[in-house]
Amino acid sequence: MSEKAAARKQGRNNGAVVLMCLSFVFGMGAMSYAAVPLYRIFCQVTGYNGTTQRVEQMSSIVLDRKMRVTFDANVAPGLQWNFKPVEREVSPKIGETIQVNFVAENRSNETQRGQAVFNVTPGEAGAYFNKVQCFCFTETDLKPGEKLEMPVVFYIDPEIVKAVESKDIHTVTLSYTFYPKEGPKPVASNEGGTVKIEKKL
Repeated sequence: MSEKAAARKQGRNNGAVVLMCLSFVFGMGAMSYAAVPLYRIFCQVTGYNGTTQRVEQMSSIVLDRKMRVTFDANVAPGLQWNFKPVEREVSPKIGETIQVNFVAENRSNETQRGQAVFNVTPGEAGAYFNKVQCFCFTETDLKPGEKLEMPVVFYIDPEIVKAVESKDIHTVTLSYTFYPKEGPKPVASNEGGTVKIEKKL
């Protein structure tokens, strides 16, 4: 084989290696970009890592056993809000649909937008903590000095007493953290957070 032919062959081999490397890099980038939403979907479906479940209907079964539910409220840097639960804890029957309320107040001199993220501890209880309504499903806009009472309607799935990993759980903690969200200035406050619902449904 001549030197020119060998050089051309070597060049093609180098080009193939470069193309493979670029394909790998782009593939890994695409996978990492998709990993966060896929992980979020996985958590929502399975309750993994304490992610609660969103449901459209209430439980038809109520057990004669109570579950202590405590609440934790936090605000991330970037939001000048006060945020706390109205009640620190409740003890509904398992399967009983109940409403609790949280209060957020904007202490800044400008309108701020926040989004609440949540989880349940212990993590094994996440798959059985069902939310019918929650302010965390949407973003919340607060005007300067505005205070808003926001409901959460939930129940504990009676199946929690059957699973080996969760049957001995007697206390769960629902934790929220509000993070700042960028976006256009709102025309009105979050109307969804002011819906009135009976204390127990």
